[in-house]
Amino acid sequence: PIHLEILVQILQCWINDVSSLHFLRLFFHEYHNLNSLITSKKSIYVFSKRKKRFFWFLHNSYVYECEYIFLFLRKQSSYLRSISSGVFLERTHFYGKIEYLIVVCCNSFQRILWFLKDTFIHYVRYQGKAILASKGTLILMKKWKFHLVNFWQSYFHFWFQPYRIYIKQLPNYSFSFLGYFSSVLKNPLVVRNQMLENSFLINTLTKKLDTIAPVISLIGSLSKAQFCTVLGHPISKPIWTDLSDSDIIDRFCRICRNLCRYHSGSSKKQVLYRIKYILRLSCARTLARKHKSTV
Repeated sequence: PIHLEILVQILQCWINDVSSLHFLRLFFHEYHNLNSLITSKKSIYVFSKRKKRFFWFLHNSYVYECEYIFLFLRKQSSYLRSISSGVFLERTHFYGKIEYLIVVCCNSFQRILWFLKDTFIHYVRYQGKAILASKGTLILMKKWKFHLVNFWQSYFHFWFQPYRIYIKQLPNYSFSFLGYFSSVLKNPLVVRNQMLENSFLINTLTKKLDTIAPVISLIGSLSKAQFCTVLGHPISKPIWTDLSDSDIIDRFCRICRNLCRYHSGSSKKQVLYRIKYILRLSCARTLARKHKSTV
């Protein structure tokens, strides 16, 4: 659970109005006594329906402050001492917080920051699950786990359960995560540089995180739902022939839209084009079966 006073201090960086902060503090502490503040049942229902977005906003603000430590560690590992604040125009205490973090890391973590040099950090979060990928040995990953948990507990007053953190060694070729096949590709970049009459080539090797939508598993899921065969050939959906034409088209469009949006981060768009082709042709054959025609 999020501590209320810590949440108010975080919002203080975004809100300059003191009276609004006092109102939020009063609102947080009186939230459990909602029945005494709002007596109408209809008002309670409307408030409970709309309050989810507000508290999701507060939760995301709190999580953002916790996750900012990864950006700070990345800058420390890359020897980038300059701090960009162009996108934080409304944060009045931004510099003070960064200076405090630097003081904490220099004083308390000076002996342990040595293993953060030249790190290759990737952080992904989806709803309540997150993955932190970095190169190194098992001992290095255990140090990551120990120091990050202690830092979150001491600085953010956030009780992080260590037994819910799993350390897994990823293979060198690819790994499956959140419906993607991810792998690290090495992209060589050749740049021609010319100084006066002499020219020379600079070959730079960069690393890129490549994400590919799993076409085999997607076609397998569509075949189980009777949109296509195991080989990916579109077929009609006979169970939907009792619906109206608009309902059939709406259902196919909703499934296609959700799949394409979720896998829009795929580096190879041909997979998405194939999924769209299967669903569109399956929709056409379902309508043709309903009207006793052929496609």
